[in-house]
Amino acid sequence: MVRLLEKRQRTGSVLGIFAIASFGLHILVLLLFIFQGLNIRQLSLRKSPNFVQLIDGKPVASIDDLAREPEAIRQFISKTMISMFSWSGTLPPQTIEEVANPKSDLGILIRTPQGSSQKISTSSWIASFALSEDFRKGFLSTVAEMTPPEVFSENPMQVMTSQLVIKRVYPPKEIAPGKWQVGMVADLIQKNRVGDAKLITPFNKDFLVRATDYFANPQTDGTVLQKAIYSTRADKLEIYEIRNLCLLDNYNNPNEDNRKQCGTGQTSDSFIR
Repeated sequence: MVRLLEKRQRTGSVLGIFAIASFGLHILVLLLFIFQGLNIRQLSLRKSPNFVQLIDGKPVASIDDLAREPEAIRQFISKTMISMFSWSGTLPPQTIEEVANPKSDLGILIRTPQGSSQKISTSSWIASFALSEDFRKGFLSTVAEMTPPEVFSENPMQVMTSQLVIKRVYPPKEIAPGKWQVGMVADLIQKNRVGDAKLITPFNKDFLVRATDYFANPQTDGTVLQKAIYSTRADKLEIYEIRNLCLLDNYNNPNEDNRKQCGTGQTSDSFIR
């Protein structure tokens, strides 16, 4: 009887140790899962690293999230403004057939400050996504007021076109971490398709640009319009203010002292934030 009791006690002791060890192992596995879950969440929220973009477009080592290559900033300004103010009345060709027979641009209605609705070109609307959200709405209203209705005319004798001819884009001047001021000298040329009548308007502006995040298009089979919008944001830059640019000398002079802003902190009447 005594031996039987001792045997039961030893068996109970072993089972108790095994139960405690199993419980401790489960707690350890649970903590490991929690730790891995936190790491995965941290990785999902981490910003993707930016890379220096050389003039030839090749990326090199990873750098600070707010750093941008000066030439990339200048190209971003040029590309955005050319798309914004080049109106042909047709959509950009997407196929070889559309190169010879481009589709007509029906335009996109935008409400103006006066309460009326006017059309802007599709390319202008897409390019506007390169602007900050708080600046974009007011800027589109201004572009709508500037866009002649004849751009969308079906009568070839009345159709007007517009082209932004850039003469100079100044090197970006850093005004804060991740923010730059970029001056541009250009002409906005509007003309009729029939005849040689032209209207040339100076377009000399100071652009305030800042670095921003970019999220790739989650839809692999998105529409052409969706892909174009996501492509506009791929430069990880946005324009958040546009001011008038005063030129005290010829724009070809590389001296930075010859480029000054109109007034002190004054924005253009046409591009008020």
